[in-house]
Amino acid sequence: MAPETSTEALIFACNEQDLADGETLRLNAEGGIAVYRVDGEFYATSDSCSHEKWSLGEEGELEGHEVLCTLHMARFDVRTGAPLCFPAVLALKKYRTVVTDGRVYITPNSD
Repeated sequence: MAPETSTEALIFACNEQDLADGETLRLNAEGGIAVYRVDGEFYATSDSCSHEKWSLGEEGELEGHEVLCTLHMARFDVRTGAPLCFPAVLALKKYRTVVTDGRVYITPNSD
C-alpha cells in the first residue's frame, strides 16, 4: 500500500536503487512526468519541454540540476522547473517527491 499525504494519494515512481545519480525516467501518469536523481535527491517535473513538447525523461540530458531538451537545446532547472535559456520561456510543472521505505513517490498535484 502506498503512503498518503494528508490530502492526496501518491504516485509510485520507482524503487530508490533503480534510478542512479544522473539518470532520468519517464512516468505515464499525469500526462507524463520526468523523474531525475541528482546528488542522491529526487526531483520531478512535467515530462514535455514547454517549447516543443519533447520528452525530457526519455530524450533529455541531465547535467547537474539542469535538464537539456535535445530537440532545440532549451534548459530547465529540475529543482524548480524554471526555463534557463531560450527558446523555452514557460516553466515546467514541478512535482514534489517523497521517499518512503526505499520507494520514490510523486505528488499528483504540482507544487
